[in-house]
Amino acid sequence: MGTHAPILAIAVPLLGGFALPLLARFHKGLRDAWAIVVALFVSVCAGYVASRVLSGEIWVYVLGAKNPADTLAPGGFPIRIMLTVDALSGFLGIIAGIIGPLMFLALIRFLPEEEGKTLSLTLATLLLAGIMGMAYTGDLFNFFVFLEVTSIAACGIIGFRTWTSRAPEAAFKTMLLYALSGLFFLLGVAFLYGEYGALNMAYVSREIRGTTVDRLALALFLSGLLMKAAAAPMHFWAPDAYGETPPAATPLLVVNTQVSLYGLWRVLFTLYGGVLDRGVGWLVVALGLLTMVVAAFMAFVQTDLGRLVAYGAVSQIGYMMLGVGVGLVALPGKPPYALVATQGGVFHMLNDALTVGLLFLCVAAVEWVRGTRDLRELGGLGHSLPEVGLCFLLSSLALAGIPPLNGFASKILIYEGSFGLSPILTAVAVLTSILLLAVFVRAFQGAFLGPRVEVGKKVPWQLLLAMGILAVGIVVFGLVPGFFVEKMVGPAAE
Repeated sequence: MGTHAPILAIAVPLLGGFALPLLARFHKGLRDAWAIVVALFVSVCAGYVASRVLSGEIWVYVLGAKNPADTLAPGGFPIRIMLTVDALSGFLGIIAGIIGPLMFLALIRFLPEEEGKTLSLTLATLLLAGIMGMAYTGDLFNFFVFLEVTSIAACGIIGFRTWTSRAPEAAFKTMLLYALSGLFFLLGVAFLYGEYGALNMAYVSREIRGTTVDRLALALFLSGLLMKAAAAPMHFWAPDAYGETPPAATPLLVVNTQVSLYGLWRVLFTLYGGVLDRGVGWLVVALGLLTMVVAAFMAFVQTDLGRLVAYGAVSQIGYMMLGVGVGLVALPGKPPYALVATQGGVFHMLNDALTVGLLFLCVAAVEWVRGTRDLRELGGLGHSLPEVGLCFLLSSLALAGIPPLNGFASKILIYEGSFGLSPILTAVAVLTSILLLAVFVRAFQGAFLGPRVEVGKKVPWQLLLAMGILAVGIVVFGLVPGFFVEKMVGPAAE
């Protein structure tokens, strides 16, 4: 299995998702168990792949070749479909491998059968396959294919609650933006293919010259991927999408957004790193600041707990863009602060997945016991659900970057690196974190403090287990960040 781990991490969930409706006809428990097994299998494959590539190896897997390590066709021209996994790809695989099984664990208990659980699990499995494909592919066109797989699956999950009026609307809005995003990306691929006659990223990166066509393709890539990454001012779809998705499934949607951001880093560093203008880096920095500030202020006025967390999740995209954007601006000279900022941006992807994932699972628990997420109707849940309240408070503090939690570990690297470029960048980022702290403290007060409120339902143990694992991760990654930066984040940032 080891030789074929990269393709198995994609093929098993892709094919396994279609097996779920068949298994459901025999026994619902068999379907649920299969979904968990598929997600765990992906985690094992992702862990094995990461153990090799984080040491500096680049794992190339050629589909259809007798020997998967053969990277060239007999004619010597790189036309085969290849998976190319480096440290950054492996790091993204780890994120998906952590969130995937926990999301399925919560989802199989959160959704009742009458709400079409089988369809939801199938779509979530296909979404996981698309995410792994985007992370591992070394081919521009296949990146587009997996981009579309994630788009279709995500829109299905977002619009899953068809009996509400807002979910289909959110799904339709997201579908339109995803379609536009995919179109822009495909046009960019077409321009580069017309220019160089190849789709392999490594080959194109060696040949790219920074011509007018190359710059036009870059503009299309930027537009398409920033849309799907929920960067302001193209972020408007994300709060609706996150807010209307069954909250137990939202953590994987967050990873889907992150892998689109990963695609942007792959384009900017791998394809255009040798010819990139500093202005592109400043654009990423500016959009990152805009994203974090706008989303934080929008979170401040929300009364729906799910939408509040959704805006908080969007704001964290801005921090990732700021960190990696500083690295892009300083790429030609490679000063030390550039690597520090890039490490912070990459590390924050993992920390954000843990933190925001836990917040959405807390929202799922609140919705499960109260049937509403309106902060004006909540309150006092801390007495009946102390474990949920503790997890919400812990993840809120981590999101705001309070030590010694994981959010602080990555944000302090972003602060330090951005300060080397301009202290103003750091000041904006810190002030935004303070605003987010106020937002989530208010949300905690509105949902969990106040007179005791009796609840008629208990939070399922599966949901509590997933929440507990994420909470432990938040603490561990915050207490010993140096180990993870050295072993995982550093190689990925390099």
